[in-house]
Amino acid sequence: MKILLVEDSATLRHAMAQYVREAGHSPLLARSGEEALQLLESTPVELIIMDVEMPGLNGFETTRLIREWLGDHWIPIIFVTGKSEDESYREGIEAGGDDYLIKPVSSVIIKAKIRAMARIAEMRDQLNQLNAELEALSQVDSLTQALNRRTFNDQAQQHWRLAKRRQTPTSVLMIDVDHFKPYNDHYGHPAGDRCLKAITDTLQNCLHRPADLLGRYGGEEFVVLLPETDRNGTRSVASKALEAVRQLALEHKYSSAGPRVTVSIGGATCNHPFGHDLEELIKCADRALYKAKHAGRDRALVEELAAHRTVLIGASCSDMMQEISATLRDHCNLLTADKEDECLDIAREVLPDLIILDNDMVNRERGALSDSLTQHPLTCAIPVLVLMTEGRESGTPFLPQSSHARNWVSERFHPEELCAQVQRLLD
Repeated sequence: MKILLVEDSATLRHAMAQYVREAGHSPLLARSGEEALQLLESTPVELIIMDVEMPGLNGFETTRLIREWLGDHWIPIIFVTGKSEDESYREGIEAGGDDYLIKPVSSVIIKAKIRAMARIAEMRDQLNQLNAELEALSQVDSLTQALNRRTFNDQAQQHWRLAKRRQTPTSVLMIDVDHFKPYNDHYGHPAGDRCLKAITDTLQNCLHRPADLLGRYGGEEFVVLLPETDRNGTRSVASKALEAVRQLALEHKYSSAGPRVTVSIGGATCNHPFGHDLEELIKCADRALYKAKHAGRDRALVEELAAHRTVLIGASCSDMMQEISATLRDHCNLLTADKEDECLDIAREVLPDLIILDNDMVNRERGALSDSLTQHPLTCAIPVLVLMTEGRESGTPFLPQSSHARNWVSERFHPEELCAQVQRLLD
């Protein structure tokens, strides 16, 4: 150990320095409290032996300043004093001392004290190492060793705040293993675990910068944050990841995407983070992932985060679908569904800002779709706009009970009327 000896007496400094050397340690000498503080600014030590009675700063005052300066970093401090009164002990402990030596100090006692403090310091170092290992373990997914979702979100938010200050582009990739459930079911969970580990290693190898983050978002889904990366760079990373997973050549006889394990990737780039938040970017990447999967999987789709909001159109009539889409495509990001179950799945997975349903979609099975949307915790707050068919005996569509869905417009709408209703609900 490197031991700092703080003693104003040259004779005692020399004697104690000799004792420290005989114990197998290296002494560092200071003649006053002020000199000790200067030495500590540039030289780390493992133990301090401090004289109490010194001119200028005494040992107690020097120790208080050392403890304040070191903060949570603990260095054992042994006081050396000619006083043996209880009050002196109390003041020394309150100042931050750990032990006492009474002058004159013998070689045997000081060596024993040093051995005791060395053991304590060693146990402290071991405890700090264990705590560091536990902290590291708490930040990663136990199976894949990628960042867990909580840690990924925390670190990604730090990068996002930096990107907002610098106004630099930031991108996110959402990556999903294609048809992983049938893989697990037919090859077994141990094989599924090995598959996820292999994919994690492969994805990590596609990220070459220290700032790039890879996290396991849940199940077979991964997320990547790419700071200071535009859309072209994001496409490049996504393409490399797609091909690298293909090159693993893991057999998957039960995938409609091909005979090997593949992934689908949705990406989103925000060129100007000001006015946006990270959740928007992740949500945009998630929508792109859905589109990649819907288009056949084993592919990547990267979009740019725009100011446009996302609208899901559920219409059983293709002409109606096309008419609504033509009216809104310049104002919103559009998703479409022509079946109730598909509409419900998209709504729960993508969480659009607004849902537009034609009257047939709402009234089929007495509003089962509307009930499902308004009663599910993920979609209950999403406003619903119903296109009412005129000329029906009822005169009005069957509307669900939730106030979020009590909005309708005639199916013979004027484009301006529909846009105004959509804008009102989005606002």
